[in-house]
Amino acid sequence: MTASARGTLVIAAHGTRSAAGEETLARLAAVVRGLRPGRRVELAYLEISKPLLADVLPWLPGPVTVVPLLLAGGYHVHIDLPDVVARARPDAAVSRPLGPDPLLTHALARRLARAGLRPADAVILGAAGSSDPAALADVRAAARLLAVRLSRPVTAAFATGGEPTVGEALDRMRHGPAPRVALASYLLAPGFFHDRLSSAGADLVTEPIGADPDLAALVWARHDQAAGSSRSPLMISSAPASLEGPASAPTNIS
Repeated sequence: MTASARGTLVIAAHGTRSAAGEETLARLAAVVRGLRPGRRVELAYLEISKPLLADVLPWLPGPVTVVPLLLAGGYHVHIDLPDVVARARPDAAVSRPLGPDPLLTHALARRLARAGLRPADAVILGAAGSSDPAALADVRAAARLLAVRLSRPVTAAFATGGEPTVGEALDRMRHGPAPRVALASYLLAPGFFHDRLSSAGADLVTEPIGADPDLAALVWARHDQAAGSSRSPLMISSAPASLEGPASAPTNIS
């Protein structure tokens, strides 16, 4: 079966003015391709960066499945991206966003370990933030998953558009018993928001999730969930993320 006959996976990122951010997302796309050689995988953006999703979608061989490269719900998942797909490729299936999911928890825990997390450290999960309460709830659910993994409390905090802010969470923990505060970056790539986290004053800050193999497996899991459902126009899978185990990651990724 040819790659086109099996359809196209489009991973749709927001867009960034950071060259390092674009390079990181390109590396992630390469890892995603490597998990299923021969499958067509395209990286596109909603805005700022190129190629734009609106320009890419009309020319791709079908069937097309779009996976939002976004960690939580919000405007881009529920309004912006569906509008682009409706205009450019109404027959495409669209998956739910990436988070929360235990595969992301695994990646976050590894980055904290590499950054030097100690047993007595307090932990903050730092996200960009949103005006959408459901998006903030997604981040808090991700913090609960990380808390279970680390066997300690984890506070979700936001660079902008949510409470507590990262600064407020840091101030609160400075008055607690923990000798240090670790900030886990709940972001996909370097850029404006990671710079905000890095300068917040935590004792250690992890790198963004980046081109992580668990993240790449999660992209395919979201693809499979959406592509395996009934393909109606603008179908967005809304199945809740499991708090018990990973999303149904592919068992055969070759």
